[in-house]
Amino acid sequence: MADGRLVGVVLVSQSGPVAEAVAALATALAGGGVTAPVAAAGGTRDGGHGTSAELISAAAARVDQGAGVAVLADLGSAVITVKALLAEGDELPDGTRLVDAPFVEGAVAAVVTASAGADLATVEAAAMEAYTCRKV
Repeated sequence: MADGRLVGVVLVSQSGPVAEAVAALATALAGGGVTAPVAAAGGTRDGGHGTSAELISAAAARVDQGAGVAVLADLGSAVITVKALLAEGDELPDGTRLVDAPFVEGAVAAVVTASAGADLATVEAAAMEAYTCRKV
């Protein structure tokens, strides 16, 4: 945590309700106290399924505290849209990183780790580590 600033987390889904639900779950599991800023960017502007570059950019701007922004995406076009925004270079805050992690488990790990004051690299590593959590 640099100067009290936390890494922000953006959750990008094809579905607004899915993004909102995962954001709520991750925030709840982060426990009490200070919670990293989290924003959902799901669906399209008109509430349909898909992704919106505008919603993603706005969500990243909302959670940016200057410590970096970890973006997790669920499916194809969500990932493609985030990659396109990163390639444009000026649509997302400096220090924004697309994190290759499972959407739900990675989101929980990212928010919990960011809420503990970890830097962006540590938040990314925690989210990516969720790939190794076997269920059987």
